[in-house]
Amino acid sequence: MATQFLLVLSVMLLIQSHGGKGDDTPISRFQQYLRFKTAHPNPNYSAPISFLVEQAESMGLTTRTIEYVRGKPVLLVTWLGSNPKLPFILLNSHLDSVPAEADKWIHPPFSAHRTSDAGLIYARGSQDDKCIGVQYLESIRNLKSRAFLPLRTLHISYVPDEEIGGFDGMAKFAASSDFRELNVGFAMDEGQANPGDDFRVFFADRTPWELVIRAHGIPGHGAKLYDNGAMENLMKSVELISKFRDSQFDFVKAGKAANSEVISVNPVYLKARTPSNTGFVMNMQPSEAEAGYDLRLPPMADPDLMKKRIAQEWAPSIRNMTYTIKEKGKLRDHLGRPIMTATNGSNPWWAVFKQAVEATGGKLAKPEILASTTDARYIRTLGIPLLGFSPMINTPILLHDHNEFLKDTVFLKGIEVYESVISSLSSFEGVSAQMI
Repeated sequence: MATQFLLVLSVMLLIQSHGGKGDDTPISRFQQYLRFKTAHPNPNYSAPISFLVEQAESMGLTTRTIEYVRGKPVLLVTWLGSNPKLPFILLNSHLDSVPAEADKWIHPPFSAHRTSDAGLIYARGSQDDKCIGVQYLESIRNLKSRAFLPLRTLHISYVPDEEIGGFDGMAKFAASSDFRELNVGFAMDEGQANPGDDFRVFFADRTPWELVIRAHGIPGHGAKLYDNGAMENLMKSVELISKFRDSQFDFVKAGKAANSEVISVNPVYLKARTPSNTGFVMNMQPSEAEAGYDLRLPPMADPDLMKKRIAQEWAPSIRNMTYTIKEKGKLRDHLGRPIMTATNGSNPWWAVFKQAVEATGGKLAKPEILASTTDARYIRTLGIPLLGFSPMINTPILLHDHNEFLKDTVFLKGIEVYESVISSLSSFEGVSAQMI
């Protein structure tokens, strides 16, 4: 009888630790945060900010809300350290999420439904990246319960608009006097899940370029062979760009480079026609043709060489072509160095971070360049070392996908990992000046 009682008690305690309905637990607080509809094009920022402020202040942390653009707040949460002379730690997370097509989800995307069998929490933003926004606070809650006192001051920033480029969020925050006053010596931002057993960590992002090339020519009958026609010239460029894309992809397929280590070039649209009431005229050759491409450049790429290739090969003026490039970020920092964080002995923060993860029984995968782009680029551009890290292992990569979810035990393990990381980083005495 006593054995049965202990078994029932253990099960009840396990359910409680994962968060049941109505409980005030890490899981229930995560679910509450996920239910705020922060998806574009009309993200609700005020409700999650109020929730985060309430959680932070309940732990004795100080908060400050700043608006560089009306209606787009930046929340700063601070845990004061005992030595204000040491550079501070910054943990960043974004408030917003991409849209979700509700009819394509198993459970409503903002319900934060948790399955009773597997403990899967379905919600837009569960992986990208509301998980770390809550894990930061939950790990501090646990550290404070053990009377841990940080040596370095720790800041947590919650920023808007990351999913649409961060131009009114982290871009403005990082360029502000408010940010300079934080004296950040080391920072962390989001990473990605790993279906395998190792935690992924990212030391750089790729920089996006939007390339639009246009071809011009004289219009004419569809039966005539024109030289230097708009469509003819555009298709020559399309072929050249496709060959370059194939050459880059060959390195990936041969195992010589990761996808994020090469320049990716992907066609987004083609546009050419002579308009009519029925759509377009089939027996007329158009006088203008246009193509749009999404380029992603790793930090090692030479931007000047890429621009030369575009000007001389992909859209040369001698073929009646023009082009525009929209650079959505930089490839070099303020000292002209590639924007990346060292993951070796030259960066003392790296060893502290690595040991902290391993202390929880975890293992780090080979450091990577993120194939896409995050707000980390704005901080790295200032010369501040930053690692992208979201502690999710044995988890499918579902950011921006239908049915995005995170398993409850994975979320709870992430809190444990961040406890070790935060306590180690904030106790580190080895760097007494900002690394620039």
